[in-house]
Amino acid sequence: MTTNTADQPPSTKMTDEQYGALRASAALWAGTSVLITNERGQVLVQKVGYRPFRLLPGGAVDKGETAAQAAVREVEEELGVTLTVRRGLAVDWVSAAAVQAPEEMRFPGEILHVFDGGVWSGEQIAAIRLAADEIQAVELVEPADLPTLMSPGDARRALSALRARVDDAGVVLLEDGVPIAPSVLDRAGVLRTARARHHFPFHAHPVPGDLVLRQAWCWAFAPDGRVLVLLEPDTGAACLPGGTPEPEDGDDPEATLVREAREEAAAELAGAVYLGYLSDPDEPCARVRYAAALARVGAPPVDPTTGRTYVRVLATPEQALELFDWGPAATDQLAAVHRARALLHIPRAARRPVTELPGPHTW
Repeated sequence: MTTNTADQPPSTKMTDEQYGALRASAALWAGTSVLITNERGQVLVQKVGYRPFRLLPGGAVDKGETAAQAAVREVEEELGVTLTVRRGLAVDWVSAAAVQAPEEMRFPGEILHVFDGGVWSGEQIAAIRLAADEIQAVELVEPADLPTLMSPGDARRALSALRARVDDAGVVLLEDGVPIAPSVLDRAGVLRTARARHHFPFHAHPVPGDLVLRQAWCWAFAPDGRVLVLLEPDTGAACLPGGTPEPEDGDDPEATLVREAREEAAAELAGAVYLGYLSDPDEPCARVRYAAALARVGAPPVDPTTGRTYVRVLATPEQALELFDWGPAATDQLAAVHRARALLHIPRAARRPVTELPGPHTW
């Protein structure tokens, strides 16, 4: 039997014309966008005159273009910057039902690609030249602010793409901005709430005697060079093991680390190496930082201070830093972290997907 209508299944007797009509009836739009961040992890968004929401750079894929070619063209047209696209982050199936498009637009749905535009320096951002007839301004915003500034679908897509970049797990497939196979970062909802902001100077030397010890945190290394990061289950906020000294610690920051790591993550630490401290210009105190080897973790405990059971993950130190907003001093702290890692005889971790520690594990 020859198929005569587009909603009938194709048959071996379908003509080329009929098959073409069938496929054309199911056609979708094609779009592209580019995720660009600065060195602090803030996302570049555009303010346009024709929409109330902020947008990532990008637009429609023109006839005869690939999605990557369209991404390069759109960035050049909108920002005046020639970009080399080397990897994709996400492909989103945007349904007609998810977009409140006017009926006369006849929006059929869209396949939208998100490409990685990279981390731009201050000089690169200063070199932006906006398309005067289309882009009113560009802004660098915190990931957690995207749901307020963008349409719901655009915000979901941008955050999913950003998590995919942190996770380094390859291109993620989305449906209306939601991953069809969520990673642990997606499930925990990282970056949807404000990142911990500690723009304090880092000092790689002992704490002066006149400063009160306010906090002790640890970069706890697994044998493969990744570190333990704790994610709050209700907000997705990230933190390193550690906390505030208690009287039972006897003014010993290493005792604080050991106790807090057990309470928060059922983690056993060994061989602590002092890194330095952060100073707070508004408060005469020190927030010390250590590195240590991670020997084992038990079953996930309930933190007695917060009442939460943290999601425990392993990430490279560089991936971990993307979950915080620690300002320029983060570079100095990261250098100290890797010096301590070498002293602990732990290899530098290759970048790989973040993995969860859902139960007991011994190394």
